[in-house]
Amino acid sequence: MSPPTNSDMPETLTIRNAIDVTGNKQQRVNLTTGNGLISRLEIVSDSTADSPGDTSVADDTLTIDGSGLYLCPGFIDSYARLRDPGFEKKGTIASEVRAAACNGITTVLCSPDTDPVIDESATVELINRKARDSGGARVLPIAALTRSLEGELLSELATLKAAGCIAASNADHALVDLQVIRRCMEYARTFDIVLIFHPADRWLTANGVAHEGATAARIGLPMIPVAAETVALAMLIELAWQTGARVHFSRITSRRGVDMIRQARAGGLRITADTSINHLVYDDTMLSSFDSQFRSVAPFRDSDDRRALREGIVDGTIDSICTDHAPHERDAKLAPFPSAEPGISGFDTLLGLLLKLVSEADIPMTTLIKALTANPARVFDLKQGHLQEGAPADLILFDTEASHTVETMKFLSAGQNSPLNGQELKGRIVHTIINGCLA
Repeated sequence: MSPPTNSDMPETLTIRNAIDVTGNKQQRVNLTTGNGLISRLEIVSDSTADSPGDTSVADDTLTIDGSGLYLCPGFIDSYARLRDPGFEKKGTIASEVRAAACNGITTVLCSPDTDPVIDESATVELINRKARDSGGARVLPIAALTRSLEGELLSELATLKAAGCIAASNADHALVDLQVIRRCMEYARTFDIVLIFHPADRWLTANGVAHEGATAARIGLPMIPVAAETVALAMLIELAWQTGARVHFSRITSRRGVDMIRQARAGGLRITADTSINHLVYDDTMLSSFDSQFRSVAPFRDSDDRRALREGIVDGTIDSICTDHAPHERDAKLAPFPSAEPGISGFDTLLGLLLKLVSEADIPMTTLIKALTANPARVFDLKQGHLQEGAPADLILFDTEASHTVETMKFLSAGQNSPLNGQELKGRIVHTIINGCLA
Protein backbone atom coordinates (compact mmCIF):
# COMPACT_ATOMS: atom_id res chain seq x y z
CA MET A 1 0.00 0.00 0.00
CA SER A 2 1.07 3.61 -0.47
CA PRO A 3 2.11 5.36 2.74
CA PRO A 4 0.41 8.58 3.75
CA THR A 5 2.00 11.83 2.64
CA ASN A 6 3.31 14.43 5.09
CA SER A 7 0.02 16.35 4.90
CA ASP A 8 -2.02 13.49 6.35
CA MET A 9 0.68 11.95 8.53
CA PRO A 10 -0.49 10.57 11.89
CA GLU A 11 1.05 12.10 15.00
CA THR A 12 2.59 8.78 16.00
CA LEU A 13 4.67 6.41 13.90
CA THR A 14 5.77 2.94 14.96
CA ILE A 15 8.42 0.74 13.35
CA ARG A 16 8.42 -2.90 14.41
CA ASN A 17 11.01 -5.69 14.10
CA ALA A 18 13.64 -3.60 12.30
CA ILE A 19 17.36 -4.38 12.58
CA ASP A 20 19.29 -1.66 14.41
CA VAL A 21 22.74 -1.25 12.82
CA THR A 22 24.00 1.61 14.99
CA GLY A 23 25.31 -0.41 17.93
CA ASN A 24 28.17 -2.83 18.40
CA LYS A 25 25.88 -5.70 17.47
CA GLN A 26 22.84 -5.90 15.25
CA GLN A 27 19.56 -6.41 17.07
CA ARG A 28 15.89 -6.15 16.32
CA VAL A 29 14.06 -3.18 17.76
CA ASN A 30 10.66 -1.54 17.95
CA LEU A 31 10.65 2.23 17.68
CA THR A 32 7.92 4.81 18.23
CA THR A 33 7.97 8.49 17.35
CA GLY A 34 5.91 11.41 18.56
CA ASN A 35 6.14 15.17 18.03
CA GLY A 36 9.08 14.70 15.71
CA LEU A 37 11.18 12.80 18.26
CA ILE A 38 11.96 9.17 19.05
CA SER A 39 9.70 8.56 22.04
CA ARG A 40 10.36 4.86 22.60
CA LEU A 41 13.05 2.39 21.55
CA GLU A 42 13.04 -1.20 22.75
CA ILE A 43 14.94 -4.35 21.90
CA VAL A 44 12.75 -7.15 20.53
CA SER A 45 13.15 -10.67 21.86
CA ASP A 46 12.02 -13.76 19.94
CA SER A 47 9.12 -14.21 22.29
CA THR A 48 7.80 -10.69 21.76
CA ALA A 49 8.43 -10.33 18.04
CA ASP A 50 5.46 -9.60 15.82
CA SER A 51 4.77 -11.65 12.76
CA PRO A 52 5.48 -9.83 9.47
CA GLY A 53 2.73 -7.60 8.19
CA ASP A 54 2.07 -4.70 5.86
CA THR A 55 2.50 -1.06 6.66
CA SER A 56 -0.83 0.10 8.07
CA VAL A 57 -2.58 3.07 9.63
CA ALA A 58 -4.88 2.70 12.62
CA ASP A 59 -5.91 4.89 15.56
CA ASP A 60 -3.86 7.83 14.26
CA THR A 61 -0.73 5.67 14.32
CA LEU A 62 1.21 4.56 11.26
CA THR A 63 2.76 1.15 11.84
CA ILE A 64 5.59 0.03 9.57
CA ASP A 65 6.70 -3.57 9.49
CA GLY A 66 10.50 -3.45 9.49
CA SER A 67 11.06 -7.20 9.31
CA GLY A 68 14.24 -7.89 7.35
CA LEU A 69 14.99 -4.16 7.00
CA TYR A 70 17.85 -2.21 8.53
CA LEU A 71 17.14 0.85 10.65
CA CYS A 72 19.44 3.80 11.33
CA PRO A 73 19.31 7.59 11.65
CA GLY A 74 18.96 9.49 8.39
CA PHE A 75 22.23 10.18 6.61
CA ILE A 76 23.90 13.57 7.13
CA ASP A 77 25.76 14.70 4.01
CA SER A 78 28.57 17.00 5.14
CA TYR A 79 29.26 18.48 1.69
CA ALA A 80 26.99 18.78 -1.34
CA ARG A 81 26.14 21.33 -4.01
CA LEU A 82 22.48 22.14 -4.59
CA ARG A 83 23.23 24.67 -7.40
CA ASP A 84 20.27 26.87 -6.46
CA PRO A 85 20.18 29.88 -6.61
CA GLY A 86 22.01 30.72 -9.80
CA PHE A 87 22.67 27.42 -11.55
CA GLU A 88 19.20 25.98 -11.89
CA LYS A 89 20.03 24.31 -15.22
CA LYS A 90 22.21 21.92 -13.20
CA GLY A 91 19.76 21.37 -10.36
CA THR A 92 17.31 23.11 -8.07
CA ILE A 93 16.80 22.96 -4.35
CA ALA A 94 13.46 21.27 -5.03
CA SER A 95 14.93 18.54 -7.23
CA GLU A 96 17.99 17.90 -5.07
CA VAL A 97 16.39 17.80 -1.62
CA ARG A 98 13.74 15.38 -2.87
CA ALA A 99 16.46 13.22 -4.41
CA ALA A 100 18.42 13.35 -1.16
CA ALA A 101 15.45 12.33 0.98
CA CYS A 102 14.47 9.43 -1.28
CA ASN A 103 18.04 8.16 -1.06
CA GLY A 104 18.20 8.23 2.74
CA ILE A 105 19.84 11.63 3.20
CA THR A 106 17.80 13.63 5.67
CA THR A 107 20.24 16.51 6.25
CA VAL A 108 22.38 18.23 3.61
CA LEU A 109 25.12 20.77 4.25
CA CYS A 110 24.87 23.05 1.23
CA SER A 111 28.03 24.46 -0.36
CA PRO A 112 28.19 28.30 -0.56
CA ASP A 113 29.22 28.51 -4.24
CA THR A 114 25.78 29.55 -5.49
CA ASP A 115 24.96 32.77 -7.36
CA PRO A 116 24.72 34.93 -5.37
CA VAL A 117 27.11 33.17 -3.02
CA ILE A 118 25.98 32.60 0.55
CA ASP A 119 27.52 35.76 2.03
CA GLU A 120 24.30 37.63 2.86
CA SER A 121 21.46 36.78 5.24
CA ALA A 122 18.97 37.31 2.42
CA THR A 123 20.53 34.43 0.46
CA VAL A 124 20.37 32.18 3.53
CA GLU A 125 16.70 33.04 3.98
CA LEU A 126 16.00 32.34 0.30
CA ILE A 127 17.64 28.90 0.48
CA ASN A 128 15.87 28.05 3.73
CA ARG A 129 12.49 29.06 2.30
CA LYS A 130 12.98 27.06 -0.88
CA ALA A 131 14.07 24.03 1.15
CA ARG A 132 11.03 24.24 3.43
CA ASP A 133 8.68 24.60 0.47
CA SER A 134 10.25 21.58 -1.28
CA GLY A 135 9.45 19.15 1.53
CA GLY A 136 12.57 16.99 1.14
CA ALA A 137 15.81 16.76 3.08
CA ARG A 138 16.71 19.39 5.65
CA VAL A 139 19.17 21.95 4.22
CA LEU A 140 21.85 23.57 6.37
CA PRO A 141 23.64 26.30 4.39
CA ILE A 142 27.40 26.76 4.66
CA ALA A 143 28.40 30.42 4.75
CA ALA A 144 30.91 31.86 2.29
CA LEU A 145 34.09 32.45 4.25
CA THR A 146 35.01 35.52 2.22
CA ARG A 147 32.88 37.99 0.31
CA SER A 148 31.94 36.57 -3.10
CA LEU A 149 34.44 33.76 -2.36
CA GLU A 150 37.17 36.08 -3.65
CA GLY A 151 39.54 35.43 -0.73
CA GLU A 152 39.99 39.04 0.33
CA LEU A 153 37.27 40.44 2.62
CA LEU A 154 35.78 38.33 5.40
CA SER A 155 32.06 37.68 5.33
CA GLU A 156 29.93 38.62 8.33
CA LEU A 157 30.17 35.12 9.76
CA ALA A 158 28.45 35.86 13.07
CA THR A 159 25.46 37.33 11.21
CA LEU A 160 25.36 34.39 8.82
CA LYS A 161 25.53 31.94 11.72
CA ALA A 162 22.58 33.71 13.36
CA ALA A 163 20.70 33.44 10.04
CA GLY A 164 21.12 29.65 10.03
CA CYS A 165 24.50 28.80 8.52
CA ILE A 166 26.02 25.71 10.11
CA ALA A 167 29.66 26.41 9.18
CA ALA A 168 31.78 28.53 6.83
CA SER A 169 33.86 27.62 3.79
CA ASN A 170 35.44 29.14 0.72
CA ALA A 171 34.12 26.14 -1.25
CA ASP A 172 36.62 25.09 -3.94
CA HIS A 173 38.11 28.58 -4.21
CA ALA A 174 41.63 28.43 -2.78
CA LEU A 175 42.64 31.00 -0.18
CA VAL A 176 46.10 32.35 -1.01
CA ASP A 177 46.67 35.15 1.53
CA LEU A 178 47.79 33.60 4.83
CA GLN A 179 46.88 36.75 6.73
CA VAL A 180 43.29 36.47 5.47
CA ILE A 181 43.16 32.82 6.54
CA ARG A 182 44.50 33.71 9.98
CA ARG A 183 41.92 36.48 10.41
CA CYS A 184 39.17 34.08 9.32
CA MET A 185 40.27 31.57 11.93
CA GLU A 186 40.53 34.16 14.70
CA TYR A 187 37.08 35.54 13.87
CA ALA A 188 35.56 32.04 13.70
CA ARG A 189 37.22 31.06 16.99
CA THR A 190 35.52 33.99 18.74
CA PHE A 191 32.06 32.81 17.64
CA ASP A 192 32.80 29.05 17.72
CA ILE A 193 32.14 28.66 14.00
CA VAL A 194 33.37 25.51 12.25
CA LEU A 195 35.54 26.31 9.22
CA ILE A 196 35.51 23.87 6.31
CA PHE A 197 38.59 23.79 4.09
CA HIS A 198 39.26 21.70 1.01
CA PRO A 199 43.07 21.57 1.21
CA ALA A 200 44.45 22.19 -2.29
CA ASP A 201 47.34 24.53 -2.98
CA ARG A 202 46.40 26.81 -5.85
CA TRP A 203 49.81 26.80 -7.53
CA LEU A 204 50.52 23.09 -7.22
CA THR A 205 47.03 22.23 -8.44
CA ALA A 206 47.37 24.70 -11.35
CA ASN A 207 45.53 23.23 -14.36
CA GLY A 208 45.78 19.63 -13.19
CA VAL A 209 42.83 17.30 -13.58
CA ALA A 210 44.16 13.93 -12.33
CA HIS A 211 46.43 12.41 -9.69
CA GLU A 212 50.14 12.63 -10.43
CA GLY A 213 50.82 8.94 -10.98
CA ALA A 214 51.30 6.19 -13.50
CA THR A 215 47.80 6.37 -14.98
CA ALA A 216 47.81 10.10 -15.73
CA ALA A 217 51.39 9.92 -17.03
CA ARG A 218 50.51 7.09 -19.40
CA ILE A 219 47.41 8.71 -20.88
CA GLY A 220 48.74 12.26 -20.82
CA LEU A 221 46.42 14.06 -18.41
CA PRO A 222 47.61 17.23 -16.60
CA MET A 223 48.54 16.11 -13.07
CA ILE A 224 47.88 17.17 -9.46
CA PRO A 225 50.58 16.00 -7.02
CA VAL A 226 49.79 14.79 -3.50
CA ALA A 227 51.80 17.79 -2.33
CA ALA A 228 48.96 20.04 -3.51
CA GLU A 229 46.93 18.59 -0.65
CA THR A 230 49.68 18.20 1.96
CA VAL A 231 51.25 21.65 1.54
CA ALA A 232 47.82 23.23 2.05
CA LEU A 233 47.16 20.92 4.99
CA ALA A 234 50.45 21.85 6.67
CA MET A 235 49.68 25.55 6.35
CA LEU A 236 46.14 25.20 7.68
CA ILE A 237 47.17 22.92 10.53
CA GLU A 238 49.81 25.41 11.69
CA LEU A 239 47.31 28.28 11.60
CA ALA A 240 44.78 26.14 13.47
CA TRP A 241 47.44 25.58 16.16
CA GLN A 242 48.04 29.34 16.28
CA THR A 243 44.40 30.40 16.50
CA GLY A 244 42.59 27.50 18.19
CA ALA A 245 39.92 27.52 15.48
CA ARG A 246 37.66 24.53 14.83
CA VAL A 247 38.73 23.30 11.40
CA HIS A 248 37.14 20.57 9.30
CA PHE A 249 39.11 19.29 6.31
CA SER A 250 36.77 18.30 3.51
CA ARG A 251 37.37 15.67 0.83
CA ILE A 252 40.78 14.35 1.87
CA THR A 253 42.33 12.18 -0.87
CA SER A 254 45.80 10.92 0.13
CA ARG A 255 47.64 8.64 2.55
CA ARG A 256 49.99 11.46 3.49
CA GLY A 257 47.01 13.70 4.18
CA VAL A 258 45.44 11.09 6.47
CA ASP A 259 48.76 10.67 8.30
CA MET A 260 49.11 14.41 8.85
CA ILE A 261 45.59 14.69 10.26
CA ARG A 262 46.16 11.67 12.49
CA GLN A 263 49.35 13.18 13.89
CA ALA A 264 47.79 16.60 14.48
CA ARG A 265 44.81 15.08 16.26
CA ALA A 266 47.10 12.99 18.46
CA GLY A 267 48.67 16.26 19.56
CA GLY A 268 45.31 17.60 20.70
CA LEU A 269 44.39 19.84 17.77
CA ARG A 270 40.65 20.44 17.30
CA ILE A 271 40.41 19.28 13.70
CA THR A 272 38.09 16.85 11.92
CA ALA A 273 37.93 15.52 8.38
CA ASP A 274 35.82 13.82 5.75
CA THR A 275 36.30 12.11 2.42
CA SER A 276 33.82 11.34 -0.31
CA ILE A 277 32.11 7.99 -0.81
CA ASN A 278 33.52 7.91 -4.35
CA HIS A 279 37.11 8.23 -3.11
CA LEU A 280 36.59 5.29 -0.79
CA VAL A 281 35.42 3.12 -3.68
CA TYR A 282 37.46 4.19 -6.73
CA ASP A 283 41.10 4.98 -7.53
CA ASP A 284 42.86 6.66 -10.45
CA THR A 285 42.96 3.53 -12.61
CA MET A 286 39.33 4.33 -13.48
CA LEU A 287 40.61 7.27 -15.56
CA SER A 288 42.19 4.97 -18.16
CA SER A 289 38.95 5.06 -20.14
CA PHE A 290 39.04 8.89 -20.35
CA ASP A 291 35.47 8.85 -19.00
CA SER A 292 34.81 12.50 -18.15
CA GLN A 293 32.17 11.38 -15.65
CA PHE A 294 35.07 10.50 -13.32
CA ARG A 295 36.48 14.01 -13.36
CA SER A 296 36.30 15.40 -9.83
CA VAL A 297 37.56 18.53 -8.06
CA ALA A 298 39.25 16.25 -5.51
CA PRO A 299 41.30 13.88 -7.72
CA PHE A 300 41.08 10.11 -7.44
CA ARG A 301 44.49 8.95 -6.25
CA ASP A 302 46.18 5.54 -6.34
CA SER A 303 45.13 2.33 -4.61
CA ASP A 304 47.49 2.94 -1.66
CA ASP A 305 45.86 6.32 -1.01
CA ARG A 306 42.42 4.74 -1.27
CA ARG A 307 43.49 2.07 1.23
CA ALA A 308 44.63 4.79 3.63
CA LEU A 309 41.27 6.57 3.36
CA ARG A 310 39.52 3.34 4.26
CA GLU A 311 41.87 2.82 7.20
CA GLY A 312 41.17 6.39 8.29
CA ILE A 313 37.43 5.72 8.36
CA VAL A 314 37.93 2.55 10.40
CA ASP A 315 40.27 4.09 13.00
CA GLY A 316 38.37 7.38 13.22
CA THR A 317 41.01 9.68 11.73
CA ILE A 318 38.46 10.56 9.06
CA ASP A 319 35.26 11.36 10.89
CA SER A 320 32.67 11.42 8.16
CA ILE A 321 31.72 10.56 4.60
CA CYS A 322 30.18 13.06 2.20
CA THR A 323 28.71 12.59 -1.26
CA ASP A 324 30.55 15.61 -2.74
CA HIS A 325 27.34 15.81 -4.78
CA ALA A 326 27.81 17.98 -7.90
CA PRO A 327 24.90 17.76 -10.34
CA HIS A 328 25.54 18.92 -13.91
CA GLU A 329 23.53 19.32 -17.07
CA ARG A 330 24.36 16.82 -19.82
CA ASP A 331 26.49 19.22 -21.90
CA ALA A 332 28.89 19.84 -19.01
CA LYS A 333 30.37 16.36 -19.41
CA LEU A 334 30.46 16.10 -23.21
CA ALA A 335 33.88 17.72 -23.61
CA PRO A 336 37.14 15.72 -23.43
CA PHE A 337 38.26 14.83 -19.90
CA PRO A 338 40.49 17.89 -19.24
CA SER A 339 37.81 20.31 -20.46
CA ALA A 340 34.75 18.68 -18.88
CA GLU A 341 33.34 20.29 -15.74
CA PRO A 342 34.40 18.46 -12.57
CA GLY A 343 31.91 16.74 -10.29
CA ILE A 344 29.80 13.63 -9.82
CA SER A 345 26.11 13.37 -8.98
CA GLY A 346 26.21 11.41 -5.74
CA PHE A 347 22.81 11.26 -4.04
CA ASP A 348 21.28 8.42 -6.07
CA THR A 349 24.22 6.02 -5.59
CA LEU A 350 25.18 6.64 -1.96
CA LEU A 351 23.62 3.54 -0.39
CA GLY A 352 24.80 1.26 -3.20
CA LEU A 353 28.40 2.41 -2.83
CA LEU A 354 28.16 2.15 0.94
CA LEU A 355 27.15 -1.50 0.69
CA LYS A 356 29.85 -2.05 -1.95
CA LEU A 357 32.40 -0.99 0.66
CA VAL A 358 30.93 -3.41 3.19
CA SER A 359 31.26 -6.35 0.81
CA GLU A 360 34.47 -5.50 -1.07
CA ALA A 361 36.55 -3.53 1.46
CA ASP A 362 35.34 -5.48 4.51
CA ILE A 363 34.50 -2.29 6.42
CA PRO A 364 31.84 -2.92 9.08
CA MET A 365 28.46 -1.48 8.18
CA THR A 366 28.22 0.03 11.66
CA THR A 367 31.41 2.03 11.05
CA LEU A 368 30.15 3.40 7.74
CA ILE A 369 26.72 4.23 9.16
CA LYS A 370 28.39 6.13 12.02
CA ALA A 371 30.44 8.12 9.49
CA LEU A 372 27.19 9.24 7.88
CA THR A 373 25.18 9.90 11.03
CA ALA A 374 26.59 10.31 14.55
CA ASN A 375 30.02 11.56 13.48
CA PRO A 376 28.94 14.47 11.26
CA ALA A 377 26.34 15.31 13.92
CA ARG A 378 29.18 15.62 16.45
CA VAL A 379 31.40 17.63 14.10
CA PHE A 380 28.69 20.20 13.34
CA ASP A 381 26.86 20.17 16.70
CA LEU A 382 23.63 18.68 15.34
CA LYS A 383 20.91 16.94 17.34
CA GLN A 384 20.28 14.53 14.47
CA GLY A 385 22.26 11.36 13.79
CA HIS A 386 21.37 9.28 16.85
CA LEU A 387 19.06 6.34 17.40
CA GLN A 388 17.96 6.93 20.97
CA GLU A 389 14.97 8.15 22.89
CA GLY A 390 14.58 11.91 22.73
CA ALA A 391 16.57 12.26 19.50
CA PRO A 392 14.99 13.79 16.38
CA ALA A 393 13.00 11.22 14.41
CA ASP A 394 15.10 11.39 11.25
CA LEU A 395 15.27 7.74 10.26
CA ILE A 396 15.73 5.42 7.31
CA LEU A 397 14.79 1.81 6.66
CA PHE A 398 16.74 0.05 3.93
CA ASP A 399 16.98 -3.34 2.26
CA THR A 400 20.54 -4.61 1.74
CA GLU A 401 19.62 -7.49 -0.55
CA ALA A 402 17.62 -5.67 -3.20
CA SER A 403 19.78 -5.13 -6.28
CA HIS A 404 19.38 -2.80 -9.21
CA THR A 405 21.16 -1.64 -12.33
CA VAL A 406 22.12 2.04 -12.17
CA GLU A 407 20.25 4.02 -14.79
CA THR A 408 21.32 7.65 -14.65
CA MET A 409 18.35 8.69 -16.78
CA LYS A 410 16.14 7.64 -13.87
CA PHE A 411 18.05 9.59 -11.21
CA LEU A 412 15.86 11.66 -8.95
CA SER A 413 18.60 14.29 -8.92
CA ALA A 414 18.58 16.66 -11.87
CA GLY A 415 22.24 15.73 -12.33
CA GLN A 416 22.60 12.52 -14.31
CA ASN A 417 26.40 12.82 -14.40
CA SER A 418 27.61 9.58 -12.84
CA PRO A 419 30.21 7.06 -14.01
CA LEU A 420 28.11 4.25 -12.52
CA ASN A 421 25.59 4.04 -15.33
CA GLY A 422 24.94 0.37 -16.15
CA GLN A 423 26.62 -0.97 -13.00
CA GLU A 424 24.88 -3.39 -10.66
CA LEU A 425 24.52 -2.16 -7.07
CA LYS A 426 22.82 -3.54 -4.01
CA GLY A 427 20.64 -1.63 -1.60
CA ARG A 428 17.30 0.16 -1.64
CA ILE A 429 15.89 2.81 0.66
CA VAL A 430 12.42 1.60 1.65
CA HIS A 431 11.35 4.47 3.91
CA THR A 432 12.79 7.86 4.81
CA ILE A 433 11.36 9.61 7.86
CA ILE A 434 12.11 13.28 8.60
CA ASN A 435 10.83 14.89 11.82
CA GLY A 436 8.63 11.84 12.34
CA CYS A 437 6.98 12.15 8.92
CA LEU A 438 7.44 9.97 5.86
CA ALA A 439 9.34 11.92 3.20
